[in-house]
Amino acid sequence: MGTVKRQDSFIQSIDNRRRSRARHFVLFIALPFLALPSRAHASMFHGETLDLVANAIAWFAFIIVPPVLIVAFLAVHIIPEKIAERRHHPQLGAIKCLCFLSLVFGGLLWPIAWLWAYSKPVFHKMAYGTDVDDSHEKPIGKESAIKELEQLRARAAELEAEIKQGKA
Repeated sequence: MGTVKRQDSFIQSIDNRRRSRARHFVLFIALPFLALPSRAHASMFHGETLDLVANAIAWFAFIIVPPVLIVAFLAVHIIPEKIAERRHHPQLGAIKCLCFLSLVFGGLLWPIAWLWAYSKPVFHKMAYGTDVDDSHEKPIGKESAIKELEQLRARAAELEAEIKQGKA
């Protein structure tokens, strides 16, 4: 059994040497082919097609990209404002102003507006008893105002009737 293992290991070592020599031989043959100069193609297009593609890319870069980047810049800068609106932040107006100033100053104030929008207004809660502000929600509709006016008129008529009955 010991001689069989020795023969197997001997065969494997011979096989490994052959593979190593074969790899070296392949590399020796492939290296000169890799070193040969070849034609470099800067583009897959040629002639008029190359000019047409270059013009299309230039028009895209000069006409389409700047407005898209400006819109993306503006959309990112109103994120703190939208967060403050959603959280009913009592200092929404100031956060909107800071977002606008951030646009003027190239985005330097934007992280402050972001943090402010996520902050809890502690002093507002101490002063008003709540840390949310509902005054910037949608105003009461015209129909509810008309209902309220009708209720007030009916109550005024009731009070006038009571006064007349009391005097009479």
